[in-house]
Amino acid sequence: MLSILFWLFASASLAQLLYAIGIFGRIFSFPTPKPGPMAGKKPVSVIICAKDEAANLKAHLPQIMAQRYTNDAGKPLFEVIVVNDCSTDDTELVLQELEQLYDNLWHVTISPGEERLFPGKKFALSEGLKHAGHDLLMLTDADCAPSSENWMEQMVAPLNQGKQMVAGYGKYIAESSLLNAFTRWETLHTFLQYSTYALEGKPYMAVGRNLACTKEVLLKAQATEVWNKLPSGDDDLLISTMATKENMAIVCNEDAFTLTRSKSTWGDWLRQKQRHMSTGKYYKEDVKTWLGLYAITHMLMWILLFVMLYYKPQQALYYWGIRSMAMWFVWAVAAFKLKEKSLIPWFPFFDIGWMMYNFAFSPYIVLKNKTQWK
Repeated sequence: MLSILFWLFASASLAQLLYAIGIFGRIFSFPTPKPGPMAGKKPVSVIICAKDEAANLKAHLPQIMAQRYTNDAGKPLFEVIVVNDCSTDDTELVLQELEQLYDNLWHVTISPGEERLFPGKKFALSEGLKHAGHDLLMLTDADCAPSSENWMEQMVAPLNQGKQMVAGYGKYIAESSLLNAFTRWETLHTFLQYSTYALEGKPYMAVGRNLACTKEVLLKAQATEVWNKLPSGDDDLLISTMATKENMAIVCNEDAFTLTRSKSTWGDWLRQKQRHMSTGKYYKEDVKTWLGLYAITHMLMWILLFVMLYYKPQQALYYWGIRSMAMWFVWAVAAFKLKEKSLIPWFPFFDIGWMMYNFAFSPYIVLKNKTQWK
């Protein structure tokens, strides 16, 4: 029995090492798309779905409207469409006031009794899409701010060069709390996963707070059978159903981040993660297999490590040490690229924490879907 357990431990450690080197290691050769020439720029429609977001819209919309994505004459080459989805706060009033300041900003209001063709947020997104006047789209959330005036320029550069989907990094602002640190680490880890999987030819997700695509692929995604399965998850389902190695780009330039604040309580964070995890059941089978093997071998390695430290401490530390040095080094490279260097000392603790995270949230992949997006 001991030999079998050690074989499982060694196999799990080796599998983790192969993930670190063979897949996550692609972070070393990340392409950095450059903005095309001025003449190659195409106009962009930015769609923001908002529900009770008056304060966030007032704070962040001016930063989006200030983007330096212009033509030769300095005129903005973009429009911003905000979909007010049955808000009960001052969202409508804030939008009306901001529209007086910006000619390229307007909003669509969904009334409470309006018939919905899609569940949850997807209906608000479809309403924004109806009013989008351009073929290139950018999607973000009301609680997000661009990291620079060049955010739009950087994110749509691959679209101007022929790509159909672009996934960016949605960065959480650093704060002094354990929840914030783990949220930021989990966000970095998730980006490392989906970005390197995309480069491997297995794209499966992105984050809707920093996503660009063509109108054509979003309309095609809306026509798929799986689109109506969830009230949210439009970002994951778009990538899962439409993306390929050839038509998708990853952008992780510092100027192309979006910035938002993480949840301040564990309860709010848990509810957010429950919603996010429910999309996993709709990934392609090969992607679910790869993601599942990564999580299972991660769990086996950590659980069996403590058993093996009692019976075979030297061999256990050898296998675990090689895996951990490789994995943590790759994470550190990602942290430097994504300006998350302060997370590096936390890696050993959050490595174990992610095992408990998977135990806690794996049921939400198979449980009944939520019916509301907020």
